[in-house]
Amino acid sequence: MPLKNAHAGADRRWLEEVITATMRSSAAYQMTSRDIGRARGFVREFLATGQSLHAWTISGRATDIAQLVVSELATNVCKYAPGPCLLDIESDGTMLSITMWDSGAVLPSPSPADPTRVGQHGLELVLAVCQSFELRREAVGKRVTVQIALQDSTDRPTSDQTAR
Repeated sequence: MPLKNAHAGADRRWLEEVITATMRSSAAYQMTSRDIGRARGFVREFLATGQSLHAWTISGRATDIAQLVVSELATNVCKYAPGPCLLDIESDGTMLSITMWDSGAVLPSPSPADPTRVGQHGLELVLAVCQSFELRREAVGKRVTVQIALQDSTDRPTSDQTAR
């Protein structure tokens, strides 16, 4: 019996390690317009794997936001820094970190508010939905890193609670 109890404790510790594990993954793209959808799919699959392997609780809203953010960042690369691009994602099940590197030297900046402007709202959207945003120059190009909460905050409605 004591051996069985010791084994049960080891299983519990292993389960805690699995549930709280941090996952990381990377993908490289040439960042053509087709790669934008591939990058969205990469993030979607990463989050689904975290849910199945580590029992992460991820809101549908967070999955949608992560895909939107990656799509906007990838579109900026496609438009302003075509060529190689690296997408790194990492999460502990609470926050999702998305880092996109490209070879473009120009740092993005949000356009001034203009309700009549058509397009160029991507960076504004990213800034509005992310918990943090960081730009960093690299020896070649730049890195954009954002953080997204994977659970909905209790002070704002989830998609199921939104008034219709």
